Amino acid sequence: MTERQFITFLGSSTTIIVGCLVVLLVVVLSLTIWRRSGYSAGIGGLELLRIALVIMVMLTLNQPEWLEEFRPEDRPTLVILWDQSLSMNTQDVVDPLSPAATPRRRSDVVAEWIEPKVWEQLKEKMDVVIEPFASSTEPALEGTDINHFLQAVAEKYGNLRGVVLMSDGDWNIGNSPVGAATQLRLRGVPVFALGVGGRTRLPDVEVVAFDAPTIGVVNKPLRIPFVIDNWLPRDRSVTVSLTSSDGQKISKDVRLPAMGRFQDTISWTPESDGDFELTFDVPPDERELLTENNHRTVPITIKEEALKVLLVESFPRWEYRYLRNALERDPGVEVSCLLFHPGLSKVGGGRGYLKEFPAAEELAKFDVVFLGDVGVQAGQLDDEACRMIAELVRTQASGVVFMPGFRGHHLTLLDSEIAELIPVVFDQTQPRGWGSPSPGQFDLTATGRRSLLTKLEENDDANARTWETLPGFQWYCAVERAKAGTEVLATHRTESNGNGRIPLIVTRTYGAGKILYMGTDGAWRWREGIEDKYHYRFWGQVARWMAYQRNMARGEFLRLFYSPDRPQVGDVVTLNANAMSDTGEPLQAGTIVVQMVSPSGKVSSIRLAPGSGDSWGLFHGDFKPEEPGEYQLMVTCADNGGFLETSLNVQGVSREKLGHPARLEVLEEIAKVTQGEILDWSSISDLLPKIAALPEPDPQVRRLRIWAHPLWAGILIALLGLFWTGRKIMGTV
Repeated sequence: MTERQFITFLGSSTTIIVGCLVVLLVVVLSLTIWRRSGYSAGIGGLELLRIALVIMVMLTLNQPEWLEEFRPEDRPTLVILWDQSLSMNTQDVVDPLSPAATPRRRSDVVAEWIEPKVWEQLKEKMDVVIEPFASSTEPALEGTDINHFLQAVAEKYGNLRGVVLMSDGDWNIGNSPVGAATQLRLRGVPVFALGVGGRTRLPDVEVVAFDAPTIGVVNKPLRIPFVIDNWLPRDRSVTVSLTSSDGQKISKDVRLPAMGRFQDTISWTPESDGDFELTFDVPPDERELLTENNHRTVPITIKEEALKVLLVESFPRWEYRYLRNALERDPGVEVSCLLFHPGLSKVGGGRGYLKEFPAAEELAKFDVVFLGDVGVQAGQLDDEACRMIAELVRTQASGVVFMPGFRGHHLTLLDSEIAELIPVVFDQTQPRGWGSPSPGQFDLTATGRRSLLTKLEENDDANARTWETLPGFQWYCAVERAKAGTEVLATHRTESNGNGRIPLIVTRTYGAGKILYMGTDGAWRWREGIEDKYHYRFWGQVARWMAYQRNMARGEFLRLFYSPDRPQVGDVVTLNANAMSDTGEPLQAGTIVVQMVSPSGKVSSIRLAPGSGDSWGLFHGDFKPEEPGEYQLMVTCADNGGFLETSLNVQGVSREKLGHPARLEVLEEIAKVTQGEILDWSSISDLLPKIAALPEPDPQVRRLRIWAHPLWAGILIALLGLFWTGRKIMGTV
């Protein structure tokens, strides 16, 4: 660095002239006083001090500053950053001189301009450095972090003359590149952005989502939602297919709307247990330029089912009878019933009936509890039973279904711990609900039309028609509204109040478990003419939805469930474990450790912490997976000797999208902030003269404000004190 030092003044011409006149006047006055004193040495010294003080005051008014200029001795540097991320493989660059020619890849266009010979003519004036960039993550090509690499260039090169940025602008990792652009602007470094890529989406059909669950049940159909984007200019009828790793193949005819999104489900019935892979395919179109995104593959574990369901009811109404019969015929469900029969001395008896409400260790074994027309009163539930049900849902990931009846016992639950589980606000002025001689009908909401719980048919149109034609109900529970944070799946088609349509099917999550409210007792009528088809399908889907988390992984004394069930790299995965003693009672405290082996073989451990308060045998922790693939989890509990081994599949994050439009607006913003320029790849030849004509950057300046420095003020005060003391000594004051 070369250095130049000099002093400068910030005063105006007026202050300088006035200052000079004041100093001249004081000099004349001091000479006159010295002459009158007979040229006394003491008086002469005082007058010299006066002149020095006045000169310092005048200098202060003109703000003197000491400047040091530094100019770099090394040659200026031009850095050419070129994007090597995977999105640069998109083939959408059209030559404006030959628009009918086959589009070129973005990376091929950039490759022509990163040859050293292209920049040869600039090497007389500056050093030219050509560097690729993508992201700082692993693998690097799976992301674009423009901000990080612009900052790195600014820190690495001291005499940076300019930056040429060749990219499609698709940053997807790190902070906004505007931050780095602002730093370059402050240093006077312009960015010349070369935008590569088209502004429109390529003709393509893409499988956006295939949301298979992580676990399924042998011989139970799975309805798996899928989403397809069609970026072709016309509708397309295709046959999509699902293929399992054991050779099963299911096909379905669908019609994809032009330039739109299609959502549907496809059913698969696993025939055996084990670990499988499911592949969903859409046949390619002849106009597609990309076919790699026409399929998705996900792993799934199929298990033998063993759901435990508890039905609690006061009177054996028709809804209870048909629900019990339907669940008992399901080989994967074990049904227990508690029928109170208020007014009688004994509860209901027979196969599968309980004599009393189960104790805590027995209740913890149930996956789903159906609460019918029961309440907190003599001969039915008590406060302790309500507390245990609430804890079962909150900490044991079980589910509760509320099925009120016309006797109005459900209102007594509002004074118990179950009250906060109920997803609706009851109308307490109508405890017996509303009846009508003409049947009422369900009306699915937008959420209900998308929900798998209300999926009674394979496609959406048929499902909607089925719900419209289901046999109606002649009684419904009186409610004011659904509570905040719930999902309303169905309402009364005609009846409403001041809050809108009467909610009939409402769901919510509570703690680790799930809640469903059914506002009518007429679902048993769905059997009319078709037996159990829709009645059992609906309640079977509800029971399995509620028990899904509890069945993720379970052992003799341990149960593990996690959220989300299909995490991606970078997601925070919450691990929840339930631990039971050898008597079946949930542990209140214990030491539970989860040992994880990542896909690359790295081993780590997480000690799960007990839940807060009176959490019932619940332990939890979390971790953030950093690599995709299958994680092996081994859960141990030192207190009960429990051991559980399972796997967790982490999906990779596909940040780099082929075929998506270039984000040229990002490059425009960078160029604008740095006072650079954005160019199209076809006009890059105009860039070299512009870079060659860049002016020398302003030197770095170190400024010392003399007039505001404490030392300057100290000298001035010291001279004033010396002047005043001298006058006292000389007797002039």
